[in-house]
Amino acid sequence: MIAVLKHNTSDEQLKNLTDWLSAQGLGVHISRGNYQTVIGLIGDTAHVDEELLASLEMVDSVKRVTDPFKSANRKFHPEDSKIEVGNAAFGAGNFAVIAGPCSVESEEQVIAIAKAVKAAGATLLRGGAFKPRTSPYDFQGLKAEGIELLLKAKKETGLPIVTEIMNANHLPLFEDVDCIQVGARNMQNFELLKELGQTRKPILLKRGLANTIKEMLMSVEYIMAGGNENVILCERGIRTFDSAYTRNTLDLGAVAVLHELTHLPVVVDPSHATGASKYVKPMAMAAVAGGADGLMIEVHNDPAKALCDGAQSLTPEQFANTMTAVNAVRNAILDIE
Repeated sequence: MIAVLKHNTSDEQLKNLTDWLSAQGLGVHISRGNYQTVIGLIGDTAHVDEELLASLEMVDSVKRVTDPFKSANRKFHPEDSKIEVGNAAFGAGNFAVIAGPCSVESEEQVIAIAKAVKAAGATLLRGGAFKPRTSPYDFQGLKAEGIELLLKAKKETGLPIVTEIMNANHLPLFEDVDCIQVGARNMQNFELLKELGQTRKPILLKRGLANTIKEMLMSVEYIMAGGNENVILCERGIRTFDSAYTRNTLDLGAVAVLHELTHLPVVVDPSHATGASKYVKPMAMAAVAGGADGLMIEVHNDPAKALCDGAQSLTPEQFANTMTAVNAVRNAILDIE
């Protein structure tokens, strides 16, 4: 249920109303916009007297929300959210690019890539320290050492770092990480999501390999229900029947749908979606044209020798070229707007 308040509602009136609603055992989410304030009621609202609430002088209208996701719902928060990660920001007109290697392999490697992607326009550094791999014999990442190397790269370049968590027990290692990534395989690891809801760090949540948009938003709800509203969504392609030429099918339509359903920013990862470096640039351009709030792109200084996902990684030179194209698309869109 949501209650839209009249424009002249005072802070005292708002507090009295929220105290009354909270006393009924409801969670209260307040969204202050430029033109209106929306109160979202979370929990069992069946016992709430809708007519009484609507009759209050300060209330303009009351609506019931049937969607199972509440905190992430645009009806609860009509204006776009801006999620800040260090000196970068996503959403509400802000655009950011996350770039770096699939796996952190050495200090020399990650620092060299960090410097290269920053020079080309990236605003955040990604790098895998813990790597979920299909085969137990594949490289699993440098783990805690990998995070330390990312922090060294951050010190050298100033880029905020994004890296993936696989287990809630590892959270102490992520204390200095700027943005925690939840990978596709862990999108419905609900116990992990609950723990991340207790933090206030930005969370980059990737869509699962075969999950619906609704399921993705319900996973977001697990994080936000814990009090952490700093969530960035990531479309990284879904598994379909055609895998002969691309690893996954990049669902760019999801960007538009998510922007309609939720106030949270949406990032696109064309690297994992296509699995082939030659398709990353056109899909990155298409994602920007489709309204994405950011990109996540894999970059390696020697893809042929990469320990993980070299086939989809761009060289620093290819990344710089891609950024030029992406910026051209962004500028064209701004001119139209």
